[in-house]
Amino acid sequence: MKISEEVKEAIRLNKPVVALESTIISHGMPYPRNVECALLVEKTIRENGAIPATIGIIEGEPIVGMSPEEIEEFGKRKGIAKCSRRDLPIVFAKKMWGATTVSATMILAEKAGIEFFVTGGIGGVHRGATQTFDISADLDELSKTNVSVICAGPKAILDIGLTLEYLETKGVPVIGYNSDKLPAFYTRTSEFNVLFNAKNPLEIAQIVKSKREYDLEGGILVCNPVPEEFSLPEEYINSKIDQAIKEMNEKGIIGKDQTPFLLSKIVELTDGESLNTNINLVLNNAKLGALIAKEYTKIK
Repeated sequence: MKISEEVKEAIRLNKPVVALESTIISHGMPYPRNVECALLVEKTIRENGAIPATIGIIEGEPIVGMSPEEIEEFGKRKGIAKCSRRDLPIVFAKKMWGATTVSATMILAEKAGIEFFVTGGIGGVHRGATQTFDISADLDELSKTNVSVICAGPKAILDIGLTLEYLETKGVPVIGYNSDKLPAFYTRTSEFNVLFNAKNPLEIAQIVKSKREYDLEGGILVCNPVPEEFSLPEEYINSKIDQAIKEMNEKGIIGKDQTPFLLSKIVELTDGESLNTNINLVLNNAKLGALIAKEYTKIK
């Protein structure tokens, strides 16, 4: 594993560090928007007092703290493998380029000694999973890997109720940030309640500290609602999601290709509105993640 000197030094000195995934670069947005977004997220983390550590795999080597040049290459390169836990040994052994999903990013962040990880939305239980058993590896990873994840809730393309039930079964605390309701990625709320409504970053840092002190295995999921001005109307976005899922089923798209297809299709169906929301919710999460990491280093 290659850890950048900046990240290595920050970890050694107990400075706040925030991990970032690379799937959002290679599979989440078109070039050059993907690179612009990745660098802007890093900039937001720095502006809020923490060190960003974008994680990806280059020629079989995990990189923790990718350089701007590496991020640029990730954004342009075609055919980068999308990696969850199951894919890592193959990508390592075959010296491939790999973009880390939530689960793979958590694994590599924990190995590097990074507690906090910012993403857009987590994977979860897919709609129709009672027949297909299609459940994201993100959920099991949250139950066993000691990394706290800041997101805007489960991706709205999922069965959010079943995702929440699965997280409860796996013992993952779901914390809302100034919200009693679970945010649903594109929208600020859903019909489901979070376990606890944290009012400030310090409260969240204290919860993380308690989990680590008592050696309670696994992560904490912090759900940060998308800012009001970028939230999409629930009925509108749900109709677009239903349309995208219908087309996906007609095309027979399954497995890990589903999420990239659906997110891309929803961007098309909303004339780019969903992409704008996606970018702004990630920036909002980056700010919160940096603030939590700062508080945690003070009390750790």
